[in-house]
Amino acid sequence: QLQASGGGLVQAGGSLRLSCAASGRTVDEYGMGWFRQAPGKEREFVAAISWSALSTYYADSVKGRFTISRDNAKNTVYLQMNSLKPEDTAVYYCAADRNRYRDYGLGYRGNFGSWGQGTLVTVSS
Repeated sequence: QLQASGGGLVQAGGSLRLSCAASGRTVDEYGMGWFRQAPGKEREFVAAISWSALSTYYADSVKGRFTISRDNAKNTVYLQMNSLKPEDTAVYYCAADRNRYRDYGLGYRGNFGSWGQGTLVTVSS
């Protein structure tokens, strides 16, 4: 089970750090991703990190502002969000790649499932 936390209300320009903790399973063999869903919109990809942490990639809308990282000893993945904008307001979810031991590149962007419960991020203008 994956549980996202760390959401809240923040002013534009502020920062938050989200955490995704895995329980009942280990995720050190799997790439992990963050996704978000804004009200009335479809869920969209935000960021992903490979099982080895050697490769990451981001949606263009968050590139340079968000950083994904992982601590396999803690079975946890993080999303550091800086310079937040009102358009970042959404419920944020984490998910695990269905495939083990994959690194990300042009040939593979992940196959995510095992969705966790989300955490709400609200950015005020």
